Amino acid sequence: MSRKLARELCMKVLFEMHANNNFDLKVLDNHLYEGSIEEKQKKYINDLLNNAVDHMSHINNIIEEYSKGWKLNRIANVDLAILRLAFTEILYIDSIPYRVSINEAIELGKSYGSDETPSFINGIIGKYVEKVKLKENE
Repeated sequence: MSRKLARELCMKVLFEMHANNNFDLKVLDNHLYEGSIEEKQKKYINDLLNNAVDHMSHINNIIEEYSKGWKLNRIANVDLAILRLAFTEILYIDSIPYRVSINEAIELGKSYGSDETPSFINGIIGKYVEKVKLKENE
């Protein structure tokens, strides 16, 4: 499984967790098949989902702050899952440059969201990056 597919799996798990209002990491077990995912990707998936769940409140606050008046319940579930994924990578997964996280979030938005999703995601993450002045090498 490539990192791109692992990221897509994480987005789907975050979507499912939100849709079912169940943020128990056991949800992930339904998506993993023994031996089909390399250890490196399993570590990424587990790290990302653990951080997303552990820091959900902080991530949600950032999304609400930078979405200019949009409450979480007004954001499409798939857009919210993608934003949660991207902010988890940016904030808590040091091995991934923030530009990669942004690009991958936009690509997920093109595949799974509406026509407006890529620009919506780019706008929110872009405002955050600009305000906190993330360094180019991050």
